[in-house]
Amino acid sequence: MNRSVLLGLFVTASVLAAPSFASPKDQCQVNLQTLSNARAQLGSSQQANLDTSVQQAKAAEAQKTEKGTDDCVAITDRALLEIQNSQKGG
Repeated sequence: MNRSVLLGLFVTASVLAAPSFASPKDQCQVNLQTLSNARAQLGSSQQANLDTSVQQAKAAEAQKTEKGTDDCVAITDRALLEIQNSQKGG
């Protein structure tokens, strides 16, 4: 229970704080690091979904375009929200 609450708070803080101070490229990196940190606390099916999202985000970021960076941020934001929502339900 405590791990779920702490993970939820950490994810929420990352999602809310990142847009206020980070450029999109930095936000992508921050989100990827947050996802990496959260991975160990997830179940195996959630880890598989997370791995897919991380791969998609890194592929988008590798395009080295503004659209790629925006896509990376969108993918990682969505993954963070899915983790947050799964913690609320579980």
